[in-house]
Amino acid sequence: MSANGVQTARDPGSEPRTKILLVDDTPENLVSLEAALSGLGEELVLAHSGREALRQVLSNDFAAILLDVRMPDMDGFETAELIRSRPKSRQIPILFLTGYRNEEHLFRGYDLGAVDFLFKPIVPEVLRSKVAVFVDLSRGNARLQQQADELRSQSEVLQKAESKFRSLLEAAPDAMVMCSDGGEIIMVNSRSEVLFNCAREQLLSKNIGELVPGWKHPFYPGWREGGWPERESKEGSLELRAFPEGRAPFPVEITFSPLHTAEGVVITSAIRDISERKRIEEQIHQLNANLEQRVMERTEALLRSNEELQQFAYVASHDLQEPLRTVSIYAQLLGKSYGGRLDGEADQFISFIVEGAHRMEKLIHDLLDFSRVEGRGADYFTTTSCDAILDDALRNLGTLIEESGAVITREPLPTVTGDPIQLTRVFQNLLVNSIKYRSAETPHIHVGVEGSGSEWRLSVRDNGMGIESQYAEKVFGIFKCLQPRDKNSGSGMGLAICRKIVSRHEGRMWVESELGKGATFCFTLPKMARDVLSQ
Repeated sequence: MSANGVQTARDPGSEPRTKILLVDDTPENLVSLEAALSGLGEELVLAHSGREALRQVLSNDFAAILLDVRMPDMDGFETAELIRSRPKSRQIPILFLTGYRNEEHLFRGYDLGAVDFLFKPIVPEVLRSKVAVFVDLSRGNARLQQQADELRSQSEVLQKAESKFRSLLEAAPDAMVMCSDGGEIIMVNSRSEVLFNCAREQLLSKNIGELVPGWKHPFYPGWREGGWPERESKEGSLELRAFPEGRAPFPVEITFSPLHTAEGVVITSAIRDISERKRIEEQIHQLNANLEQRVMERTEALLRSNEELQQFAYVASHDLQEPLRTVSIYAQLLGKSYGGRLDGEADQFISFIVEGAHRMEKLIHDLLDFSRVEGRGADYFTTTSCDAILDDALRNLGTLIEESGAVITREPLPTVTGDPIQLTRVFQNLLVNSIKYRSAETPHIHVGVEGSGSEWRLSVRDNGMGIESQYAEKVFGIFKCLQPRDKNSGSGMGLAICRKIVSRHEGRMWVESELGKGATFCFTLPKMARDVLSQ
């Protein structure tokens, strides 16, 4: 026994021990009670007075209290009355211990809530038997209380989950309808009331098939095992028509979510009004149809305009070249007939006329070529070797290359799909450009190629005069020459024609250069399908 009067006998079982309060002012009686009850294996708490018993009751829970009736200062009845006055200890069983059989005592004890009277001398077996009953009752009550607490905790969790679920259901932007697999509505949110123009109580008495007749369509025998029917879209939804109370039908999109429960299958249907979406889709469809019609009309107009421009360019070139030839011929005849017979300025003027006529004739010829770039259809596109194209260009420029002493190196070039005549024109114009705008050094020109993704990057690099960066884009304009006319016999159309040809072949053209450090003209051409697949 510990110093505070609590027995620390060993617990014979695994179940927690209960506490029993023994109250008697006679130490010998407490020893006897303790010896009689020690076999129960419970925790025995000893008190020598009523006041000490009250202190123990304030700090402990007891399965039973054995309380001596006759005690000085505060007898057992007064102690019991105070114990019963406290709500927490009101239900503790009290067994009065007395040496006198007095009916008045019995009546008073039972009025105070006593469960039994034990008369001294106390038979240990009877004492243990009666106390064991209350110990079992206490354990049973403890288990029931624990179960009740667990049930209460589970109930609170379920209530919170249900409250959260209902909150989420109410917060959903769409009408949410929960129903059985037969369509009987079990639960709805406020959006459902608005969508179907019907109060919640009325909705709960309906079948969803009354509101959305096609709702049953997705379900067929064996759908639980076999999945959804083919009519359902990949997004797991259907577009049907809803029939609200007192309003015209409208299109809705329904998404289904089945859930297997102990009570059966519950299907949550998210229902969305798509009237506005359908209206916008119809407008877009109509706009697309109108746009297609306008594009066709505009394309036809552009084709007519291009054809007219080509005809105009052809006619204009012939009409302009005829008088120019006449001017040039007569100017030359004038020079031959009167050369040296007129003053010096007359000979110079005749020379200017002939030179201007030749320049104008070349300009008209280049303009005609520029206008005809797009006129060559897709029929001209064939599988073409760029090496063969470059060879043709070099042969055409043989005299110019020989006279200038140009050194031309090359890399093996790819095979592409394109117009060989126009691609020959590109290489030829770029080579002429590199030779024409050479520096004081012997022209060195290199034709190279690089593969990048789905296109080839071809280049013509020279060691000529170079171009200032501010003119890198301007040189591709029509009639753009960076040298004065008296130092350049070109029309300024060569690079413009090159870029237009490359653009027709779905490529790009640009120049990389610094003044005095040569120039590199680059252009791209699409790779053939087999070249792309081989990467």
